[in-house]
Amino acid sequence: MTTAPSPTAVLVCQGRAAAHGRIAVGRFDDPVAYTLLRPGEREVVDLIRAGRPPSGWGERLQYELVRGAAAMMAARSVAVDDAIRERAAPQVVVVGAGLDGRAWRMPELAQVAVFEVDRPEPSRDKRQRLAGRPALAARVVFVTVARDFADLDGALAAAGHDAARPTTWVWEGVVPYLEADAVHATLARLAARSPAGSRVVVNYQERSLRAPLMRLLVRGAFLLGGRRSPWAAEPWRSTWTVAGMHDALRRAGFHVQRDLSVITCAKALDVDLDHRGDYGRVVVADH
Repeated sequence: MTTAPSPTAVLVCQGRAAAHGRIAVGRFDDPVAYTLLRPGEREVVDLIRAGRPPSGWGERLQYELVRGAAAMMAARSVAVDDAIRERAAPQVVVVGAGLDGRAWRMPELAQVAVFEVDRPEPSRDKRQRLAGRPALAARVVFVTVARDFADLDGALAAAGHDAARPTTWVWEGVVPYLEADAVHATLARLAARSPAGSRVVVNYQERSLRAPLMRLLVRGAFLLGGRRSPWAAEPWRSTWTVAGMHDALRRAGFHVQRDLSVITCAKALDVDLDHRGDYGRVVVADH
């Protein structure tokens, strides 16, 4: 089990903080991300925003990793945010919330109850980082669960989630770190608490040889630079074909509305992503 928060969660938050006001201006906005970072985690973000790449090999690797994450996170976040805005459900559940700041940055959630689902340690750490920051959402409820979400149904019920009211489920940056069986089981749990009018937004990693190879190369480069890769303790446990993910959603009772690669989302925003990379996909499905 990783420490709280996971290195990947910090990298995602750093990417959002670096992108704010610089990438996809007018479409992407996250003034909360920087405040969720600890002082030491902000240093690389400050360098990126100032356009001052460090000279050391290890420091430059971290700089480039976060700089790339900024472009990717701007595109991915817009795709997810748009799907949330379209549905206007009375409840939003962020499954595997990490350092997600939507409840504190999206005015569209002013009439919405947001349930932040995560393991106990990262949930506690996030509340410390928020330091009492007021949410824009009508209500924020922190819900703690096991790593594989096996206890999700009971935990949400106990937290006051109403299974009779439509919900928008946000599952971003989590699916690759779960076994396929856990993904199928979790989708079934979401469906069981999803009356008509509900929606699920899933970010997943498409099956390919390129993406795991690139992650391996990055880990090797970090080792050479005397640093630990943020992915070292968080291997991918499942990747999917597009057809396979759509089948999993259909089996759970969801109907796919659209499925876009993050690169396609970036092109629509005129965001420059290295097209040799593999940044995953965002699928939107309704119940």
